Amino acid sequence: MPTLHHRTRPMTGRDPHEPARTATPLELLFDLTFVVAFGVAGEQGAHLLAEGHVASGIIGFAFSMFAICWAWINFTWFASAFDTDDWFYRVTTMVQMIGVVVLALGLPEMFSSLDAGDRVHNEVMVAGYIVMRLAMLVQWLRAAKQAPEYRATCLAYVRTLVITQIGWAALAVAPVTVPVFFVGGVLLGVAEMAGPVVAERFRTAGAGQKSTPWHAHHMAERYGLLAIITLGEGVIGTVASLSAVVDGSSWTLDAVLVALAGTGLTFGLWWTYYLTPDAELLHRHRERSFAWGYGNILVFAALAGVGAGLHVAGYYLDHESHLGPVATVLAVAVPVLVFVVADYTLFWVLSRSFSPLHLFLVIGTAVVLALAVAVAAAGLGMAWSLLLVMLAPAVSVVGYEVRGHQHVARVLGQALGQEKGA
Repeated sequence: MPTLHHRTRPMTGRDPHEPARTATPLELLFDLTFVVAFGVAGEQGAHLLAEGHVASGIIGFAFSMFAICWAWINFTWFASAFDTDDWFYRVTTMVQMIGVVVLALGLPEMFSSLDAGDRVHNEVMVAGYIVMRLAMLVQWLRAAKQAPEYRATCLAYVRTLVITQIGWAALAVAPVTVPVFFVGGVLLGVAEMAGPVVAERFRTAGAGQKSTPWHAHHMAERYGLLAIITLGEGVIGTVASLSAVVDGSSWTLDAVLVALAGTGLTFGLWWTYYLTPDAELLHRHRERSFAWGYGNILVFAALAGVGAGLHVAGYYLDHESHLGPVATVLAVAVPVLVFVVADYTLFWVLSRSFSPLHLFLVIGTAVVLALAVAVAAAGLGMAWSLLLVMLAPAVSVVGYEVRGHQHVARVLGQALGQEKGA
């Protein structure tokens, strides 16, 4: 019988083999704040690209994606291992949601300062992270106290959070140039990502301590849900592009093609993301979780980048862009290609299996995208170019449904067979 109250209960760690473990309503509520963050980052990046400030737009978008995805990763893996769903846990989650909102509010200032070129103003973003991390520190310390077998691991996370956050705060107030800021940012980013590896793999070695009890199927579902949120940027970008076509006029063939292209592209990317059984492979190969978990940052960034690219196409169709047709199509096509390559790479990371068909499908995707750019260069219309971009994910979908599923079935069968024999 489910618990009907939310009084505090010991944070002893969840069962990593708990049956029917799914995302909670609180986790879904938490994810809603990231809708805002991805939306602001996409709009700001698209605006700079449309203004012709390509370098600052791309760099600002990449920095935003890391900051947003890393905030989500910090909470999500902890929640998979230690979610108690008591009142204290709920309140600290709410505090983290406030931090995400503050982070999102700081994105426009960061983009504009980066474009100005003097220094990077990310003070508000850092303030949002401080709010989030104060709550996370309380949670990690609570787990360290109430779950002794995880104490060393939890305290290793605490040290990483404190040290890196002090570094980010110092970098935010330091009067350094943009290049120096990003050199420091890269070093801090490496430290951020190395911290969990040290905590989970090296801190626990020989110390009689356990690594955090995250749930493989739960994590695969959580990542899939965030992918859907980033795909929402594609829907928003489609609306932006479509509004530019139909604004002040009736529906035309171009309007129909843009609507079909944007919606079909988003749907095709969704289909492609869910082709592989990540949960089963992650459950069998927990040691590959870091490469998979971190690699998905590139997947999320690419999916959000497709939405931003569709925003850029909207600016072009509304005659408010400094970019030409080729650059506009590339703003959509490049993120699509990055997503496809990253998605296949992550399957290899989990399965350690390579099929020549995968290489053929990636090359086929690149050919379709190149054809879309060629159509734009020939002046045949943005709508037709976007329609060709829409067909790029279809290469993987058709290839999987015709032949690729056989390879995936063999890989999955081998993994499950190894697990039963273990």
